[in-house]
Amino acid sequence: MDIIAKAAGFVKRYETDIILAMGVVLISLLSFAAGYLTAKEQLKEPIRAEQTQVYETAE
Repeated sequence: MDIIAKAAGFVKRYETDIILAMGVVLISLLSFAAGYLTAKEQLKEPIRAEQTQVYETAE
């Protein structure tokens, strides 16, 4: 029970810092997810590989 009391005291003491850190992490994750989804929605023309024909000259 002593550990739980220490943890509760720690949370009460640093409550604002913990909330701020959680907010920064959540905003970072949301920003990353928004960028990832935006990048996936961009339609890009696929790369096509074409074979070229080589002509041999008669000598």
